[in-house]
Amino acid sequence: MPTSTYAITMLFAGIGIPILAALNAALGGRIGSPVLASVILFSIVFLSAAAVYATGMFKPTGSVLAAPKHLFLAGVLIAFYVLSITFIAPRFGVGNAVFFVLLGQLISAAMIDHFGLFGAQINPLSITRAGGIVLMAAGVYLTQQA
Repeated sequence: MPTSTYAITMLFAGIGIPILAALNAALGGRIGSPVLASVILFSIVFLSAAAVYATGMFKPTGSVLAAPKHLFLAGVLIAFYVLSITFIAPRFGVGNAVFFVLLGQLISAAMIDHFGLFGAQINPLSITRAGGIVLMAAGVYLTQQA
């Protein structure tokens, strides 16, 4: 698959994050429970992922049982994200909540790439790259100013 396809796919994934936050926060407010809204969201996620898996497009090439147990913490992290954004977005604003999510993503992505954590390709944090991250963070910050 061409790199541009990856970039476009991730652009749409990024567009979806604030939409997810707004929709799930509204559902949590409507039903009076951000936790139940998250349970509903994860049920739909499970069914959607199961449907894609059932197509056979993404066949496993390794054993789930042989995978290091710490890799399953990703599920805890996504649950933390969804529960926190569903609870906080209506109180703090979707834009503000997503601003801090993006800031956290910039910081953790730079550290993961710099140190090659979790098997990621090493991409050292140069002065230029650090400057770009600061510029991105400043740009995201500026978008949230009235």
